[in-house]
This record gives sequence, structure tokens and C-alpha cells, in this order.
Amino acid sequence: MTTTLTPPSSRREDGEGSVQVHQDAAMKIEEGALVIAVYGKGGIGKSTTSSNLSAAFSKLGKRVLQIGCDPKHDSTFTLTHKMVPTVIDILEEVDFHSEELQPDDFVFEGFNGVMCVESGGPPAGTGCGGYVTGQTVKLLKEHHLLEDTDVVIFDVLGDVVCGGFAAPLQHANYCLIVTANDFDSIFAMNRIVQAIQAKAKNYKVRLGGVVANRSAETDQIDKFNERTGLRTMAHFRDVDAIRRSRLKKCTIFEMDKDDEGVQAVQNEYLRLAQNMLDNVEPLEAESLKDREIFDLLGFD
Repeated sequence: MTTTLTPPSSRREDGEGSVQVHQDAAMKIEEGALVIAVYGKGGIGKSTTSSNLSAAFSKLGKRVLQIGCDPKHDSTFTLTHKMVPTVIDILEEVDFHSEELQPDDFVFEGFNGVMCVESGGPPAGTGCGGYVTGQTVKLLKEHHLLEDTDVVIFDVLGDVVCGGFAAPLQHANYCLIVTANDFDSIFAMNRIVQAIQAKAKNYKVRLGGVVANRSAETDQIDKFNERTGLRTMAHFRDVDAIRRSRLKKCTIFEMDKDDEGVQAVQNEYLRLAQNMLDNVEPLEAESLKDREIFDLLGFD
């Protein structure tokens, strides 16, 4: 893969960071697959959302690939029921000679046929997460693993803080932002909107919408959406069965339907998946300045 680090002075249109990570155009994911990048504040439930959404797409008969983009490599364990090796770990074992690898070395089948990959990443403070994402996509393409895939979901760690962590946006059709009905989550969401605005100038990615998570109400999210032009695509309340499904290392679709709230959560994920396939419209949202968010949110 050719990765170019370009000073922003020559590419201001792709963001204002000190450097930007540009993936080789030949490494883009083929047209035809629906590619979704899931972002949100650290700890907000992105992996839970991604895994259950992958399961929902599979329930609708789609061939699904989920790519975890976090050094913690904990994105897919509810699908596979185990912690799988990362792409970087496997590549290190063969001294980065990718031609020595077979697909089953780094791709693992999970719930209902969902294919799972954990890209992993460098130790904290030692490398670029965007480079790791690019290497993962390159490896998948070399083994023709993206050609028969209907849906690809990137589960991206934490808040967007650099061009590297925004790298999945270079492959995605849509970004879903997971948030709770609180100031900190919405503040982080605003930064993600800014990142998508920057990437949309050069790439196909567009905002798909907001997933309200672990929130009884959505009044603060609604305020932000109305002001910025976002929309809520799904709402998941603080249902204890979701927490317990993580402890059981399984998706919500493997929980007892008679358990309180499970059926409603399953139906909401299925509705979200179907909407992403049929009804999603790209949004042209406008982010707010920090002071504007501070003044907007809260109670009178």
C-alpha cells in the first residue's frame, strides 16, 4: 500500500490537521457493498452497536464483514465468542510477508455467518491507526474477500482526533455516530461531524445519522440534530439485557426473547439495518463551534 503523508498547506481541502493519511486509490472497497463507519465517544457503545447491527444485516440475508479498528481488538468478540488475533499480530508472525497468509489466518466466522476481522494497531504513542486500517483493507483485497460482501462495517475507536483515525471514512459510504443524551457525547459527536465534513470534500463518505444509545430520553440529541441538520436513525434505551449480552459474549440476537426488552432491541436493530439498506439519505449537516454547543445544550 502506498501511504502518503501530505502537509496540510498543500491539501487544505482535506482537513486542517498537521498531516493527513491518504490511502492508495487502488485499495478502495469495490462499488456495490454498503460500507458503514461507526464512530462516537469512547465507551459509548460503538462495538455493541456495530456487532448487533452486523448481526441484524445477517438476519436480513446479507453477507457481512465487520472490521474492528481498535488496538484493544474487542469489537467482534460478541460475534465470535472469543478474542481473535489481529491483522497486525498475524503479519508480525510472518515478518509482514502477507503472501504467506491464508484468509482463515485473520478472518473469523461469527454469529449467523458474519465475517470478523480485528485490525489491531500499534502500541499507544508509537504509530498510526490509519496505516493499520489501510493494511487490513489491502490484505482483504489481495485475498478477494471483499468481492462477495454486501455490507462492511468499520468499528472505529474513540473520538476522532487525527487523520489516521479518520482513515475508515475514506472507504465508507455512510458514517453512523453513536451518542448518549448528554453533553460530553454530543460534544464528541460534533467533532466527528467536522471530520466527515473534511473527508466528504475528497471522498464519497456522507453522514448517515445518529444512533441514540443507553438513553431513556433524546431531548438534548434532538436539540443538536435540529440545529445541525442531523437525524436519529435508531434509539436504544438503557436495557440491562444489552449489558448482559456483552458479559455473555454474545449478540442481542442470541439472548432469550422472553427476557425483558430483548425483543424490542432486536426489532430496533433490524429496523436500523433495513433503513440503511433502503431509506438512508445522505445528510449535509453543519457542525457547531464549541461555544455554540455549550450555549445550546442544557435546561432553561
